[in-house]
Amino acid sequence: MKTVAEQMELARKAQESVDEYTQEHIDQVCQAIGWEEYRDENIAKLARMAVEETGYGNVESKILKHKRKVGGVMHDIKGAVSVGLMERDEASGISKYAKPVGVVCAILPATNPTATCGGKAVGIVKGRNAVIFKASSRALKCTAETVRMMREGLKKVGAPEDLIQILEDSSRDGIAELMRVSDLVVATGSGAVVRAAYSSGTPAYGVGQGNAVAIVAEDADLVEAAEMICASKLFDYATSCSSENAVIAVADVYEPFMEEMLAHGCHLVSGADREKLQNHMWKVNAKGKLALNPDIIAKSAKVIADGAGIAIPDGADILLVEGREPIADDKFHDEKISPVLAVYKAADVPAA
Repeated sequence: MKTVAEQMELARKAQESVDEYTQEHIDQVCQAIGWEEYRDENIAKLARMAVEETGYGNVESKILKHKRKVGGVMHDIKGAVSVGLMERDEASGISKYAKPVGVVCAILPATNPTATCGGKAVGIVKGRNAVIFKASSRALKCTAETVRMMREGLKKVGAPEDLIQILEDSSRDGIAELMRVSDLVVATGSGAVVRAAYSSGTPAYGVGQGNAVAIVAEDADLVEAAEMICASKLFDYATSCSSENAVIAVADVYEPFMEEMLAHGCHLVSGADREKLQNHMWKVNAKGKLALNPDIIAKSAKVIADGAGIAIPDGADILLVEGREPIADDKFHDEKISPVLAVYKAADVPAA
């Protein structure tokens, strides 16, 4: 096992060797590593590995997620300037030139360990930087395989393979050291992970909880709204940060909207079953705090319902819970990372 210092030395040497790459050259490198994660056979392998190792999400969604996330980054950076003169202000005489950051520490989530890895790598390398990934402890094998594939891509175009590495010393001290000695930290994960990145002493970008809320207004196409919300909520069992955590429908359309949601595969959990579901979804953890039960994260509605001891009809793939006010006291308003959706009623759009 390499130490953090040894991996950092390899990363800095690799980064220095691409420091003078032209725009065309670095774009070729990005295309090579992106393609390794975009190839159908590789995507299928990584999707299966991620679901088997983490227990989160489903293979079909993760295949599509790879196509869209890695392919999306490739599309977005195509033609973007990341080498040399970026812009010139003739009035002030000031020119802006692109300069690599250096070595980036990139922290990955267990809910999306492979596609996030590929997307970050393409963007980071586009700036002629090196990256060392810190994998989730639940996703070491699938993340390592993702990195191996991208290193193969680097090799094919003659770029240094150590531009992309995975942290080998994943102890608490190893992670802290990597964040401290890197030039930038890019963290995706829980609130605690993001706070650790921000307090590392190194410049950091972080994204933590996702809590998207959709508002269904009086003039909404209720069939389309239900279709889109259900598709988003069910995709990869709600691991995406953009997955709806709650919906607020205005009073004039609340009842017909709920009917459409039920017609699109949702099941309303109410009465005693609501309390059973809540008690299963949030449990006191080892630190003595009430927290989201990891056993329900990114699991199917059937698995969650069975764990809570409630019966749901065949074909139900999203659990609906009517929200209560005050909202701050309603546990179902918290992030759920599962196909469980809170629905609230509001008098009108301003109230929503």
